[in-house]
Amino acid sequence: MASNNTAGEGSADEVLHEFGIVRVYKSGRVERPLVAQPVASGLDAATGVESRDVQLGNYSVRLYLPPAAAAAAPRAKLPIIVYVHGGGFVAESAASPGCHRFLNRLTAACPALGVSVEYRLAPEHPLPAAYDDSLAALKWTLSAADPWVAARGDLGRVFLAGDSAGANICHYLAVHPDVIGAYQARQGQGQGEGGGARARRRLKGAVLIHPWFWGSEAVGGEPRHPAARAMGARLWLFACPGADGMDDPRMNPMAPGAPGLDTMACERVMVCAAEHDFLRWRSRAYAEAVAAARGVEGEGSVELLETEGEGHVFYVFKPDGAKAKDMLDRIVSFVNAP
Repeated sequence: MASNNTAGEGSADEVLHEFGIVRVYKSGRVERPLVAQPVASGLDAATGVESRDVQLGNYSVRLYLPPAAAAAAPRAKLPIIVYVHGGGFVAESAASPGCHRFLNRLTAACPALGVSVEYRLAPEHPLPAAYDDSLAALKWTLSAADPWVAARGDLGRVFLAGDSAGANICHYLAVHPDVIGAYQARQGQGQGEGGGARARRRLKGAVLIHPWFWGSEAVGGEPRHPAARAMGARLWLFACPGADGMDDPRMNPMAPGAPGLDTMACERVMVCAAEHDFLRWRSRAYAEAVAAARGVEGEGSVELLETEGEGHVFYVFKPDGAKAKDMLDRIVSFVNAP
């Protein structure tokens, strides 16, 4: 797994960019002062989940296999959760303690086979590197190239999941032409054969936890002053210097010209929001927009979980709290729903 910290000479360098989670000096040195040291894969004593890392060129994945897989019948298959970590596209890792702990607990509770993506970080690798790596990881998972995925993963029950910037990436994947293409092809065939027969979407579901979306126009109770809106997009524009402003479809999926929300390649969508998260209004608006875009099909296929009294990715910082457990239980129910 890649390190989140870049060491170097010249500690007296002038700071060029400061975002808290990432600091860049004029010399090019990069620091990530708030990021905890990565943890190794292996057997998790608390859950019995086994994990291992697979290097795949520019990126890697950390696979999770729960003990239920060994206890199941030889041909029994588990749902697959492709997880994308957060960190503003500039920090954190699949090996970060909070992410690793959550994947151990989530895959054990479902049970499910987990594929946690270790994508390249900005600014060393500006966007779209993280998007490209995550798309490649999803395609690799769907190819069943790994023996764990081939033997224990149910390719008919593949879920995307992620938090913050990772949830943003999950949306990008769900509307990417390479992912929705198979769905669209089947949809056209179904309409030709049966006069509008509904096609099955390629992915079973997507779980977007406190997704990092933004836009030039405020929604809900978001600040409306242009300076405040620009500040909300500052880290995004740093990580993605080629972005088309804060209404780039990758940051604002509800912007004019963005891919249609009705094309998302997943049967069901779950959006998690938190009361004290400044992104909560955007999360709610996104969930409502997805449901509206799906029309009749959207009835019951879009779920919004709003946690009171908590902030952004609270479950990472308070993993043993009652509300973190409730959120985990709700995600497990979403994954296991028929």
